[in-house]
Amino acid sequence: MTKKRIAVIGGGSSGLTCIKSCVEEGLEPVCFERTEDIGGLWRFQDNPEQGRASIYKSVVINTSKEMMCFSDFPIPAHYPNFMHNSQVLEYFRMYAGEFGLLKYIRFKTTVCSVNKRPDFSTSGQWEVVTECEGRKEVDIFDGIMVCTGHHTDAHLPLENFPGIEKFKGQYFHSRDYKNPVTFTGKRVVVIGIGNSGGDLAVEISHTAKQVFLSTRRGAWILNRVGNHGYPFDMQVSSRLYYFLSKICGQSLANTFMERRLNQRFDHEMFGLKPKHRALSQHPTVNDELPNRIISGLVKVKGNVKEFTETAAIFEDGSREEDIDAVVFATGYSFSFPFLEDDSVKVVKNKVSLYKKVFPLNLEKPTLAIIGLIQPLGAIMPIAELQGRWAAQVFKGLKKLPSQSEMMTEVIKTQEEMAKRYVESQRHTIQGDYVATMEEIAELVGVRPNLLSLAFTDPKLALELLVGPCTPAHYRLQGPGKWEGARETIFSAEDRIRKPLMTREVEKSNSMASVMTMGRFLLAVGFLALIMAYF
Repeated sequence: MTKKRIAVIGGGSSGLTCIKSCVEEGLEPVCFERTEDIGGLWRFQDNPEQGRASIYKSVVINTSKEMMCFSDFPIPAHYPNFMHNSQVLEYFRMYAGEFGLLKYIRFKTTVCSVNKRPDFSTSGQWEVVTECEGRKEVDIFDGIMVCTGHHTDAHLPLENFPGIEKFKGQYFHSRDYKNPVTFTGKRVVVIGIGNSGGDLAVEISHTAKQVFLSTRRGAWILNRVGNHGYPFDMQVSSRLYYFLSKICGQSLANTFMERRLNQRFDHEMFGLKPKHRALSQHPTVNDELPNRIISGLVKVKGNVKEFTETAAIFEDGSREEDIDAVVFATGYSFSFPFLEDDSVKVVKNKVSLYKKVFPLNLEKPTLAIIGLIQPLGAIMPIAELQGRWAAQVFKGLKKLPSQSEMMTEVIKTQEEMAKRYVESQRHTIQGDYVATMEEIAELVGVRPNLLSLAFTDPKLALELLVGPCTPAHYRLQGPGKWEGARETIFSAEDRIRKPLMTREVEKSNSMASVMTMGRFLLAVGFLALIMAYF
């Protein structure tokens, strides 16, 4: 029987894992990458190709290596827990090499259009037009995986900032920022307090005379370094926290999170406290921002009301003169210009997809959008699970619900999102890490059965309940089971410590004992939650 051919559009992290998922299911992937190399967002260039996601030279990822790795390929132990972008790219290269993925990629090949074939209602096939070095080619595929990400099209709402056209200084979107040298001795306004805005305000403040960080709503600031020095995302991404939030609701989770964040520094005193709750906004992760604020090098301001030729006037009536530059860290919008029909409609940065993957109005489920999610956590393992699920659907191993059932769920999800998050350009594709992983894993058939494991492997069951929900959890059972999963889960502690222990010190087991006992007491206290979950 002829293998089904799948077009994978994009050779970034999502594209790579989708190639692997297709191969594992006996499909034939062909990946189209418009540039000359893999890596997508994480391949830094001073002058990136038009239409490609871009980062600045100093970017350090804000999810830890144990939470962001692919499920059957742990990041090497000696790599730092939070990696520089160059190391993230190195990891993707190792992943591609380990599983032989490069041979499926056609580099310097742009996808011009993707259209249904005339017999789509019965075949589910697509006609794909590509261009490579000026030569166009038409090919037929049985399925499409779109892995183009959502950090490509800069969102620059200049209409919201009257007078910017008269401003004599420099202004641009954060996508075009590369390093702080050009701001030496200058007075700079950074607009936006997402992760890019916070990072740029901090970095520019090392060379600028003064940085003003303008925010409409304020933000809760998370730190990479959590309690006892462990990565923060490993401490808040457990099934136990997930169960508790489901049972106790968001209010208790918000109170816990806000109290914890205010222990580091008082957000109200620093002018950062927003009106919304901590979990009603995509988190801003920044270790240095409070230090730059308390040093006076970054001053937090409200929203800009208007610009003059040389000044910024804020909504509270305050005014800052002699502004030399403005950086708009105002986010991104996403689109799929190569999809020429109405398969996927994007309206005001919103799109209706079942489980954030499948369009609702296709006669055949042969188009999947992978990685179009902004999780409160790492995106890579989520995209991997999405790719594994899509490959199963394409092969015919899994079926989707009826169109009406999918629409009902999409509407419900969108309503819940609107209730929880503040209205914003960046809050249209949100998702919680553990909830999303568990949901997709159930569809793939790889969600661990904690009740069964409690009898057959109680040590593992305890770790799966109270420990961090790492990607290897979804290689323990079911399709794609990996023999190294259990060992990977239990050796996470060693990989966390390895890059930190660069100097010999007197060893103490006291902290490890305290943490082990804490986990045990938590498990005993909430054992009933397992039954409630099932």
